[in-house]
Amino acid sequence: QVQLVESGGGLVQFGGSLRLSCAASGSIFSIHTMAWYRQAPGKQRELVAIIIIGGSSNYADSVKGRFTISRDNAKNTVYLQMNNLKPEDSAVYYCYAVVRERVEAGFRNYWGQGTQVTVSS
Repeated sequence: QVQLVESGGGLVQFGGSLRLSCAASGSIFSIHTMAWYRQAPGKQRELVAIIIIGGSSNYADSVKGRFTISRDNAKNTVYLQMNNLKPEDSAVYYCYAVVRERVEAGFRNYWGQGTQVTVSS
């Protein structure tokens, strides 16, 4: 089993910054993909940013130029630096990872519990 634990959420003013972290622990051979999703009240969960093991990344159009995703493979941790935050960024942010637990195993998907980000206007 693998656990994903997010941290770094909170309340911030319009234009402020936050840095989210998500640490994976447990039975891990490798992590192929790590990503951040978010879900606002009454809306579907949406992809915010994604990064694969080689370092390539992609972003939702709404956050391009403001958010940066990065990962530390040695620590099995993914980060999301969020700058110039807007009220519409308010949501619960979820960490997602595609993990191979053993060399002979296939990949499995895991989700974190979520961390609240609230941006006041």
